[in-house]
Amino acid sequence: MRELRIRMLAGVFIVAGVLSWAGARLWNAVGTLPSVPLAAPIVLALIAVVILATAISIRARLKAQRERRPEAKGVDPLMAARAVVFGHASALVAALVAGMYGGTGVFLLESLDIPARRDQAIYAGFSVLAGIGVIAAAIFLERVCKLPEDDEHNGAGTAPTV
Repeated sequence: MRELRIRMLAGVFIVAGVLSWAGARLWNAVGTLPSVPLAAPIVLALIAVVILATAISIRARLKAQRERRPEAKGVDPLMAARAVVFGHASALVAALVAGMYGGTGVFLLESLDIPARRDQAIYAGFSVLAGIGVIAAAIFLERVCKLPEDDEHNGAGTAPTV
């Protein structure tokens, strides 16, 4: 499995942001702009917490295994692979959603004097921050689950992810 690439996630974020900003301008010219839900930053933050908790749990179990503690529980490779796949998918979706809310938030910055729009801009800003948190947690999870380099089996010398 390939590692998460920050450039690709940033590209998704920027493209989604530009399209969202343009869509918000168009939608506002035609009618009323849909609101940014209060649940958006909350859900993204919960996903970040789940990914971070998974990473910390796996890291602690791997550390206990390395130290050969008698009570150490092993890490199932399939579970670790599923966690990494969940982290990858979450990071991609978070980049897309954060870009979408970021573009809408930038559009809403033009009308901060209207209380409802100011609240929507705040929700959009928190959504972007929570999306960045999901991406950071997914990258941390990926680093935790990364296998050590094995030059005998990997001709290229790259470290595959579990």
